[in-house]
Amino acid sequence: MKLRIKGNSIRLRLSKPEVEKLAVANYLEERTPFGNNSFRYALQTTDAAEISADFDGSKITVFIPEIFIKDWAVNDVVGFNAAMHVSDTESIFILVEKDFKCLDEATEDQSNNYENPNKTC
Repeated sequence: MKLRIKGNSIRLRLSKPEVEKLAVANYLEERTPFGNNSFRYALQTTDAAEISADFDGSKITVFIPEIFIKDWAVNDVVGFNAAMHVSDTESIFILVEKDFKCLDEATEDQSNNYENPNKTC
């Protein structure tokens, strides 16, 4: 699971095995160690109707409605997004999506990513 944060936006990208695991376990978590501390980010299903997120000082958890995840591993839906209001004047844009194979010469292993729909033969 990849995390991208820019300003007031959070983007999570999941490989095929991660989408499948989320559908079964209802939870995914990654951890980056920093000596005695760790930064963690997680995706958790919820029975709420909207996507939301929480930050507890060391972990970002994005909550996604279980109904969104139910058939996600076998359908063509790329992802889900929402704007979560955090104050009267600010909101956070949250995007959770399937990770596609890059069309350029990426050096990372992409064997578990989804085929890019923009790929031309």
